Amino acid sequence: MLTRKQLDLLAFIHKRVQRDGVPPSFDEMKLALDLRSKSGIHRLITALEERGFIRRLAHRARAIEIVKLPESLGGAARSGFSPQVIDGDLPDTPAAVANAPVHALEVPVMGRIAAGVPIEAISQVSHSISVPGNMVQGSGEHYALEVKGDSMIDAGINDGDVVVIRETSVADDGDIVVALVEDHEATLKRFRRAGTAIALEAANPAYETRTLRADQVKVQGRLVGLIRSY
Repeated sequence: MLTRKQLDLLAFIHKRVQRDGVPPSFDEMKLALDLRSKSGIHRLITALEERGFIRRLAHRARAIEIVKLPESLGGAARSGFSPQVIDGDLPDTPAAVANAPVHALEVPVMGRIAAGVPIEAISQVSHSISVPGNMVQGSGEHYALEVKGDSMIDAGINDGDVVVIRETSVADDGDIVVALVEDHEATLKRFRRAGTAIALEAANPAYETRTLRADQVKVQGRLVGLIRSY
């Protein structure tokens, strides 16, 4: 049996993982639950983990996986529920994905994306990987990118992970996007509008937010899933 706060936190984490492919930060959890400090979030996270609803990955920032859901959040109706974060070893072929779901789809890997200082624009397709069908629902094409850098580590995105991207040219505030800067630099950042400008926010205090003119930034896609590398 979960307390109301534990249930509210689990529901919030589940919603954000479904939307962004990564769990929210502790600060976002604190605000969502209207708590005064992050220590309360730590206690709730520990309680959820002890009850088997979530799993935390050691030595990984914001690496939380939802293991199961209670009936009130659709757990009973979603037998075999699997989180959006997939453990993997950056497979070279679709068949190499460990424990691939039955309903898997192939998406092309388009090279590397910078989660740090922007690098050259996305390269051509190198190979394909298999991802769960629920990661690529909705309209638009999908592709995958290998993450290089640690600027999004507090969003649970680590160097060497593979992100699954849905192609789109628009984004809402707070979305994690692939942004093409001045037509030659590609980077993975959180998107914000700052008046007439665009702010590309890192999820690591070691990196500064980049604020650019709107005509300098083109959204290439939005994050919908993450394949974890160990």
